[in-house]
Amino acid sequence: MKKFIESISNVWKIEELKNRILITLGLLLVYRFGAHVTLPGIDATQLTGLAGQTKNGLGSILDMFTGGAFSKASVFALGIMPYISASIVVQLMGIAIPYLQKLQNDGESGRKKINQITRWLTIAITLVQGPTYIYNLYRTLPGNAFLLGFNSPEFLFSSVIILVTGTIFAMWLGEKITDKGIGNGISLLIMVGILARLPQAFIQEFTTRVTNNNGGPMLLVIEIIVWLLVIISCVLLTMAVRRIPVQYARRTTTGDYEQDLAGGNRQWIPLKLNASGVMPIIFAQAIMFIPAAVAGLSKSDTSQSIVGAFSNMFGFWYNFVFATLIIVFTFFYTAITVPTNKMADDLKRSGGFIPGVRPGTETSEFLDKVMSLITFPGSLFLALIAVFPAIVVSVMDVQQSWAMFFGGTSLIIMVGVAIDTIQQINSYLLNKHYDGLMKTGKNRKAVA
Repeated sequence: MKKFIESISNVWKIEELKNRILITLGLLLVYRFGAHVTLPGIDATQLTGLAGQTKNGLGSILDMFTGGAFSKASVFALGIMPYISASIVVQLMGIAIPYLQKLQNDGESGRKKINQITRWLTIAITLVQGPTYIYNLYRTLPGNAFLLGFNSPEFLFSSVIILVTGTIFAMWLGEKITDKGIGNGISLLIMVGILARLPQAFIQEFTTRVTNNNGGPMLLVIEIIVWLLVIISCVLLTMAVRRIPVQYARRTTTGDYEQDLAGGNRQWIPLKLNASGVMPIIFAQAIMFIPAAVAGLSKSDTSQSIVGAFSNMFGFWYNFVFATLIIVFTFFYTAITVPTNKMADDLKRSGGFIPGVRPGTETSEFLDKVMSLITFPGSLFLALIAVFPAIVVSVMDVQQSWAMFFGGTSLIIMVGVAIDTIQQINSYLLNKHYDGLMKTGKNRKAVA
């Protein structure tokens, strides 16, 4: 505890880091405030039906990613998800479209153009999702909830414009956090939205277990222990790497010092066990909406059974298909995001080689083989964490809102974003510590 307090005090001693943290907290507060601002023209007291729609099932996932804004008919009801969707589309299109491939290789200028394309695509996606959300409000809320009248063109037009503006503003907040604050802004907005539902979910579980005497405090303690173990597992999955040893042929000796021209002090290549992060879960989650939507177009008994199976996110068939898609998408996304050919070429140009493996094609094949071997257990572990909420619901009879924090997209995102933010804070602390050592340490021997 003493070391933790010292670390916190050191954070506030660094002026730049302190200012970045305060800016981040301020912008996150603005985002959370906007999540509670209801769309103009809607009676906020008539949102009971919408809240009930997002209490369980797939609607709860949408509401979780928007921090409750979806169920509140907020100006941020669509949240940052259209931007995430646009980013995924642009990334996938970069595989097939030569122009985007060229932009990816153009450095900073290309990155700016890709960001601009992503922003315009975000607006296009929001213009499609906005009217869909308003149509859902028409179906869910009573007629007297619309102050401008039911099916009012004025309400439809103004609400779509506000929803688009809300998404653009949320995107701007995320980019400002990345530039002026600490951590990845877009990811932090999603994480804060997820964390916003954690206290309420825990209170509901506490009430069920203790107040209603459904299992008692001991079972609640067991749930918390299991939850902490799952978090530790997610951390290990996120941080785990396979180190590939590397040697460098070119070295130069100057005076009393041996300088590595190629790789500095780094003598290995880190290949992550879960190189794709949370993206396979997001891809699979998007696909899982399709079967129920398509089957819902038909009124046959078979179609209705499909709708029922794929609308129950805690059911067997939903989670079986979900886990299978995650494993498939993990291999797919890893293949397109880990360029083993480029890694082998860069290693060859820098004079490095993997012991026992020839530079060039053999190195590329070796790296690709290793990635395949470590991706398989990583994908199985990722799939297990994704479906773990359904397991704790069936085995421990946990409340569905609380079970969502036992795995799935929410927990992977929270762990990944937290680790990334802590690493950035640590980099500031280490840099400060390094400067202090340079000022008080011995001077290096001058090299003639």
